[in-house]
Amino acid sequence: MLKGGKPIRNEKGKIIKSALYQSREVTVGRVQPNRRWFGNTRVIGQKELESFRESLGGKVDDPYQVLLKQNKLPMSLLADATKVARMHMVETEPFIDTFGPKAQRKRPKLKFGTMKDMISETNNSLEKYDEKSDQSLISNLVTDWTEEARDSVFSKDPIGTRCKVVEQYIKKEAKHKHLIFLLNKCDLIPTWVTTKWVGLLSKEYPTLAFHASINNSFGKGSLIQLLRQFSNLHSDKKQISVGFIGYPNTGKSSIINTLRSKKVCSVAPIPGETKVWRYITLMKRIYLIDCPGIVPPSDDDSETDIVLRGVVRIENLKTPEDFVPPILERVRKEYLKRTYNLRDWNDHLDFLYQIAQKSGKLLKKGEPDISTVSKMILNDWLRGKIPYFTLPLVENENDNNENIDENDAEKKKILKGVEQEFNNIHVTTEFLQDDLKKDESPDESTTKTDEKDEEEKTQHLSDEKGSDEKDFDENKIQHSSDEEDIEKTHSDQKTTNKSKKEIPIVNNKNRKKRKRKRNDSDDEVERIKEPRLKTNKQKIGVQYYETANVKNKNRNKKPPQDSTKLEKKFKKMGAKKN
Repeated sequence: MLKGGKPIRNEKGKIIKSALYQSREVTVGRVQPNRRWFGNTRVIGQKELESFRESLGGKVDDPYQVLLKQNKLPMSLLADATKVARMHMVETEPFIDTFGPKAQRKRPKLKFGTMKDMISETNNSLEKYDEKSDQSLISNLVTDWTEEARDSVFSKDPIGTRCKVVEQYIKKEAKHKHLIFLLNKCDLIPTWVTTKWVGLLSKEYPTLAFHASINNSFGKGSLIQLLRQFSNLHSDKKQISVGFIGYPNTGKSSIINTLRSKKVCSVAPIPGETKVWRYITLMKRIYLIDCPGIVPPSDDDSETDIVLRGVVRIENLKTPEDFVPPILERVRKEYLKRTYNLRDWNDHLDFLYQIAQKSGKLLKKGEPDISTVSKMILNDWLRGKIPYFTLPLVENENDNNENIDENDAEKKKILKGVEQEFNNIHVTTEFLQDDLKKDESPDESTTKTDEKDEEEKTQHLSDEKGSDEKDFDENKIQHSSDEEDIEKTHSDQKTTNKSKKEIPIVNNKNRKKRKRKRNDSDDEVERIKEPRLKTNKQKIGVQYYETANVKNKNRNKKPPQDSTKLEKKFKKMGAKKN
């Protein structure tokens, strides 16, 4: 505290002269006489407002552009009043029917007749209210907690497994949150189908193809790069929460396991395995939220669509044989013949009879067990053993290809460093040549980047790494990032093996002790020497050590013998020598 001595007082104790920094005497303030103190702080004309509305209106629906700083101008002025829907009240309920002599009014049903009853009822409801049992809070829990939502979509039926209710809610109520599509299980469909779906869905929201696997994953590196970009975008926040939303059995928990490179969430090929949402740390500033499966109600979906999307557990179906005919309609006959080793069938009952006889699913007196066989077929359908895929509905393919190319070019400008080569997807299911014909087309994957683009990508990623992400182990990402890195290691191993075979082996015994004279040709040989081959092979476990000692045991160690037995043994040995 600043002090400037003591004040001077008179006989009565009043301060005559105050000390330094303690005076209360203030000079009279004077405001400058100006007209601006009585006018508007900021004035904008109609022309500026219209130009701003036009420029913003074209970019509001663009998911690849983000508004970093909101303008001081109220955003409600930019909304077009003409777009508001007109209320057709007079057409639906005329004035005469409502207020005229022919008016028919229904008496409202009220729980309470007087104000005292209403007050007592509200007080009782407030005492009994529990936040945990409120369904309205539980339904929007993940969307409220997250800054970024990931809609996991099944690659075989992307449109059917989209949660459009969640998309509309985020678009209207939470515009500040980002939505991204993940086309999961892309190893079950051909690569040209994934390119078409990614090109179609990326017009609405950023879309990434993904294959969830701890060892051989695809799209993991690009997803982590995208998460880092969002963390840099929201650098003012301490942390970012990413929620995974989608239909049951679309692989939300397995995506989180691939990002962490270990089993964090319980995974099963049946719906309803994840029952409670979980909070998982990926980095210091990025957190993941695993959400149970969502099935939004819709009038368009039939009972067969709900069952074939994997929403219901097949064990709970009373008549599973009713859902086999739609599978026979959707899947090609050649694939069913190959998977179940059949020649031909007349109808779905004949199809079930033949499979029951081959698999031995029979009841008493040799009758086929149709219900268990149909459950077995439905399980094969959900687990991807039956080859099947859906094509995007496009009227003009040429226009669609042009739009996809333009969209890819825009993505490369904006989402820098997040690119995917769909040729590296390891497709596990075997398709016929008719379905794989389009794999040879040049539109199959994104154009390969030049060396300059790769350098810019690496520079951008190095700039994006903040101090918070330093604790994240980057070796784990390199160890199980994408199939691109895995294929590179295999190719490098092959080259090293070839080079080892070409080098001649010389025995040290036959080599002469006398040094060979150095010629001029030796310098030329040394200059032509090939550069050292590099590999991404890490010195971990079996790759480095000759034998993997898993439990840190000495396998050559012998068990200890009893001391009494050893004494007897040595006595016998001494007696024999004597």
